[in-house]
Amino acid sequence: MAKNKTTETQNSVTDFINAVENDSKRNDAFELLKIMQEITGFEPKMWGPSIIGFGSYHYKYESGHEGDAPLAGFSPRKTALTVYFYLPEKKREALLSQLGKHTSSKACIYIKKLADTNIEILKEIVLLSIAHTQKLYPSK
Repeated sequence: MAKNKTTETQNSVTDFINAVENDSKRNDAFELLKIMQEITGFEPKMWGPSIIGFGSYHYKYESGHEGDAPLAGFSPRKTALTVYFYLPEKKREALLSQLGKHTSSKACIYIKKLADTNIEILKEIVLLSIAHTQKLYPSK
């Protein structure tokens, strides 16, 4: 079985964000770091070379593949801040429609500027995502 590439590391979150070239994106990353640490209650940790994660959970799929992942996380990517989430379908579209300027995929929200989003809705998405993940993968 293949080993997970994205695992928790001891790398510095602050050093990682300070290395973001774009001033606006770097400032937004520090703001999102503060928001996510406040609402999750978890210390930020680097996961792999570019994901900032908060908390963790262990998953095991029916295929037998298993590993650990952050409960909440984001990455200041070159084109956008990427926020990782996992919501039930029935809540997903309603919340995303209230978020403000963004694009999304199945498990990511892409934000160009944090100021263009509704921070309270973003907080709600992150907290619901954590609750949903913990329900699906309860700690033992």
